[in-house]
Amino acid sequence: MTETAVKIDAKLVKELREKSGAPMGDCLKALQEARGEMEAAFVVLRKRGMASAAKKATRTTNEGAVGTYIHAGGKIGVLLELNCESDFVARTDDFQELLRDVAMHIAAVDPRFVSREDVTEADLEREKDVYRAQAAASGKPAEIIEKMLTGKLAKFYEEFCLLDQPFIKEASQTIGQLIASKVAKLGENISVRRFARFKVGATDWTVAQAKAATTEEAAS
Repeated sequence: MTETAVKIDAKLVKELREKSGAPMGDCLKALQEARGEMEAAFVVLRKRGMASAAKKATRTTNEGAVGTYIHAGGKIGVLLELNCESDFVARTDDFQELLRDVAMHIAAVDPRFVSREDVTEADLEREKDVYRAQAAASGKPAEIIEKMLTGKLAKFYEEFCLLDQPFIKEASQTIGQLIASKVAKLGENISVRRFARFKVGATDWTVAQAKAATTEEAAS
């Protein structure tokens, strides 16, 4: 039986549509390819969304909106600037929902950087030194230590870089993948420009800005 010959219940198509936000036709095709398996079909759509997002990633995002999220009875607050290509998209429910979700995620998880490209060389070297010292103390050979270092850095990015973090509401996708799914749906590039997170009584706070945003502003 071919993929296109697989019969898919309309209820499954509707469920995948609500889960992914993708068009009905794309949901049907994904379910056919996945032979009716919902999670596998969602992965198919995510992969296509990521490909779609990659094509749009170089397009300038000078529109957008600033959103806030206040949590824990006013004890934690986030200010987030999310950019897109047009004011029309910035005012859509999908974009505003994304803005709220990302701000809520930042409040809950406290990332320190927008993306791994924004990690400073000093921060990266400090982490590498710590990991190398830990690995060396185990007495393992140098080549094994370097492999361990690669894994430790991947974990560091996942813990501290917003786009690499598993989404607090859906851990099977990262914030980067969540944004990519909206890019695929709305047809415009979307990027996080900067955010700030404050917590009452904390001795420090998080302020992060994407390097790409700095370059664009300097050129404007």
